[in-house]
Amino acid sequence: MENGHEPADPGGKVAVIGQGYVGLPLAMQAVDAGYEVVGIDLDETRVRCLNSGQSYVDDVSDERLRDALATGRYRASAGYDQAARFEVAVITVPTPLRQLTPDLSFVTAAASELARLMSPGCLVILESTTYPGTTEEIVRPILERGSGLKAGPDFGLGYSPERVDPGNKTWTLPATPKVISGIDGASLAAVHDFYGKLVADVVPVSSPRAAELTKLLENTFRHVNIALVNEFAIFARQISIDPWEVVRAAATKPFGFMAFQPGPGVGGHCLPIDPTYLSWHVRQATGHRFRLVELANDINDQMPAYVVQRIAAGLNRLAKPVQGSRVLLLGLAYKKNSSDTRESPATQVAELLIAMGAVVSAVDSHVDPGYLAGQVRRDRLTPATIGAADAVVLLTDHDDVDYPMVEESASWILDCRNRLRGPVAERLLPGPVRSRETAISVRDSNRPGIGQDQPARPEPGRPRGWRRSPISS
Repeated sequence: MENGHEPADPGGKVAVIGQGYVGLPLAMQAVDAGYEVVGIDLDETRVRCLNSGQSYVDDVSDERLRDALATGRYRASAGYDQAARFEVAVITVPTPLRQLTPDLSFVTAAASELARLMSPGCLVILESTTYPGTTEEIVRPILERGSGLKAGPDFGLGYSPERVDPGNKTWTLPATPKVISGIDGASLAAVHDFYGKLVADVVPVSSPRAAELTKLLENTFRHVNIALVNEFAIFARQISIDPWEVVRAAATKPFGFMAFQPGPGVGGHCLPIDPTYLSWHVRQATGHRFRLVELANDINDQMPAYVVQRIAAGLNRLAKPVQGSRVLLLGLAYKKNSSDTRESPATQVAELLIAMGAVVSAVDSHVDPGYLAGQVRRDRLTPATIGAADAVVLLTDHDDVDYPMVEESASWILDCRNRLRGPVAERLLPGPVRSRETAISVRDSNRPGIGQDQPARPEPGRPRGWRRSPISS
């Protein structure tokens, strides 16, 4: 190929920097395509797990990982030396916020390490979410200084935003269209060739800046619309209209509407982080505020506190203070059927309740038992566990929860996912209220309960819930 970088052929070495929710599935897909893959992660515990066939990522089973190891074409490493003579390197490291400012330190560190291992004809791709200009203005100079090579004539460089939705069995990595870009035509062709072996559909765009902004637009769109439906639902409750019913009805329109569901807040790396990257970049580049993003941040950031306010109000109606009350949280992950706790609103709910003196426990079979250790006691879901709680709060509606048992055994429930029914279940954003205060019902003569704000008639269905160790992504 012109400009000195040939397309990578299966059998060539691929280095994937970061072995988390983005990097590990990508590494497995590259192994399946025939590449020799080195997965680099600075977390030595993770590296030991991977090399022993134990996956910690929902979308990669132990079996798939062991199959990759058995080929002899995958190994994990806590250092970069095994990536020497790579043909393709893909950077999939975290890009967190520090005091509302983008932190690209993991990206720049990875680029610096890769630079000393580069050779003419190689290809470097950034996948980490970032603001426009990062690939060309930050990563490129680091690679050129460290390698003595020049991007374009000597090596390829491109950006392709990750589109991983943890736990989604339909839109997996190979099934999801991949937006790709390169700093020049030869780089774009090399990026296209690489991903064309991994996914069913590639979508080239004109520049890395366009690809970087594409990712931010995708997640800002979701973030803003979730904020809209969250605030809409709060006000709908105040005027005695069931927001869930309204969303369901609006979703029957076959054009011009997309349904988003209200809930206890947003989580994962994307929604709590990416829109702020966009807002920050707009302010830096233009001097103007991205007011819609800032407003959406404010609304979604306040939802965990709103949940805690509702818990406090429910306990108050039962003549119980938050301090000393036993609160059982159902779900710690940010989304259903996932172990992902990044930026989970459940974490903030737990911390706020603990600060108010509540005794907090949680049930989540998907999340590592060590998560929030020392702060939140982990329990098994049994009638006794449920019955011992003064309040049960459904934050993540995993499918493995016995919901009828919860409805039967709980004294009072706050349902943040519109999943539970019964006389003691109160929805976070319920339908028509029968009086100014929620009606009190008594489940039996020995135990008071709190009545749910009931809709006028049974609802026809239950909407489904909605859906980076340093260097891991």
